[in-house]
This record gives sequence, C-alpha cells and structure tokens, in this order.
Amino acid sequence: MLHHRFFLTAIAASLLSVAPATWAETVLVAVASNFTKPMTEIAETFQQSTGHSAKLSFGSSGKFIAQIENGAPFEVFMAADDKGPIKLEQEGLAVAGTGFTYSLGKLVLWSATPGLVDDQGQVLNKGGFKHIALADPKLAPYGAAAIEVLKKQGVFDKLQPLFVQGENIAQTHQFISTGNAELGFLALSQVIDNGKIASGSGWIIPTDRYQPIRQDAILMKTGAENPAAPALLKFLKSPEALAIIKKYGYDLAE
Repeated sequence: MLHHRFFLTAIAASLLSVAPATWAETVLVAVASNFTKPMTEIAETFQQSTGHSAKLSFGSSGKFIAQIENGAPFEVFMAADDKGPIKLEQEGLAVAGTGFTYSLGKLVLWSATPGLVDDQGQVLNKGGFKHIALADPKLAPYGAAAIEVLKKQGVFDKLQPLFVQGENIAQTHQFISTGNAELGFLALSQVIDNGKIASGSGWIIPTDRYQPIRQDAILMKTGAENPAAPALLKFLKSPEALAIIKKYGYDLAE
C-alpha cells in the first residue's frame, strides 16, 4: 500500500511539473521596428511570467499590413500607429474590440557624430550636411512625423533633395550609424540608455511638433484560438511591461 501511494504521488508530481510546458504556446508577433529593444525585453519577461513564448518579427507597419492582408500568419500586430490596426479590424482580419494603445512614440533627430546635432535642432536651418535620413513616410509613421517636423521648421523644401529613406526605422538607424547619412530622424528608443541619448548627439523633438504617434496593438483572428496571443496583449498592460516601455523613452497612453 505504501509503495502504491508513493507511486501515485510521484505520478502526480510528474504531471504538475510538465503541465506548464504542455499548456505553454508560442505567439507569432509582428512588431514595428522602433519597438525592437523594449519588445525583446518584454518577450523575455512574458515567457518568465506566463510560460508562453513570443516569436517576434520586426519591420515597417505598412509592410506588415500588406503581408497580413496577403495571408501572413501573424497572431498579434504591434504597429507604429493606430491606423493600421483599425484598418485590419475594418477588413475583418483582426478581432473587434481588442485594439489598444500600448505606447506613445517620441521622435529624435540624431547623429552618430558628437556635437553635430544641437539640443534645439538648429542644425536643420544651418545645414552643413549632405544627407539626412528618415524612414519612408508612406510605410513608417516615424517617417511621416519627420516630414511634419521639417515642414513646421520651414526647411522641408530645402532639405528634401538630401533625403535618404530607409524602408523602416531600423534601416534608417543603420544609415546614420554607419555614416551614410550624417544625421536623421529616429525613434528615441533606438538611441536612449538610462533616460539619456547614449552616444553621438541628438535633439529630442517636442511632441507638439508632430501628431501623436499612438502605437496600437491588436489581436489578429489567426491568434484568437491561441491562448498565448491574448495573454501577450494582457501582459503589455502589466506593471512589468509598462516599466520597460517607459525605460525606453515612450510615454504611456492615459
């Protein structure tokens, strides 16, 4: 009898030990390039907290929308704006009522060269550079915000011939960091460390110079039956995730 009880106890303990791994799922997530650093960290914390894992793909919001419309199996879409998720919901590709703003983006004019960009952005008026990089405004909301800033500064027409356009904000960062463009517009999260610009020089552009960059996430219908997908969206609202989002320079939606 004693051996029988021990055997049952051992079986129960074994089932409990494998249950989390059995229940854990992987969610396929399309993430706007500007959110690469925070989302990589959030995904790690998400897995530690829930057992679920997130397989992340980074790129431009515009390209992701086209891919999803053509059958890409992403289960969660984390865009760089609010228009894309709304469009997918209207097209019946996303689950109605699941969209929300997970962060408010901030734009920075940055150069890998120390001292080139002043903290008021006067370099845009003074010139002295041959190339200025920005993400394609037709695909990337940060690129559209950069155009807004240049127009408000009254320098758009003068600087447009100097544009070097990245497919997304990650490629734009590469252009600037390698010197192919002396300066350009990025997401603050790409160059921030401990609340400050980590290297080079930059101007954190006041948010009243461009329309709010409301970055929305939404559950795709392809992820409706995957428990990891709504779990990730829920986790994005958790104190742990919000702390990471703020650490990378984003504001939170009220």
